[in-house]
Amino acid sequence: MINEKNSIPLCESNCIHEDVVNRVKENLPDDELLGEAADFFKVFGDKTRIKILLALLDSEMCVCDIACLLDMSQSAISHQLRVLKNSNLVKNRKDGKVVYYSLDDEHVKEIIGQGIVHIRHKNRGE
Repeated sequence: MINEKNSIPLCESNCIHEDVVNRVKENLPDDELLGEAADFFKVFGDKTRIKILLALLDSEMCVCDIACLLDMSQSAISHQLRVLKNSNLVKNRKDGKVVYYSLDDEHVKEIIGQGIVHIRHKNRGE
């Protein structure tokens, strides 16, 4: 059966597979962790932050360099870096008067890289 409003296929019967439901329910994280995960993924909902993360995937950069790359003000970049840092996606180190930013760890590299691979794969219809 197809729901005409949004073209999502629906079951034609109303049977519940209790074993599946119970197993999945046991494996779901608690609401607190789910809330943290939702907040984490919200950070990826901004094109500027994605550009910054992709730039940092390639190289450690200072705010001035990122601002130049993205043709934005340093204050706008600093604001986005603060959001990314508060979400533990980027870290920084100071070298004299210059502050360099990089991705926080390998997990962030994998998330960004896999996201781009997934989108490219889907766009090619594979």
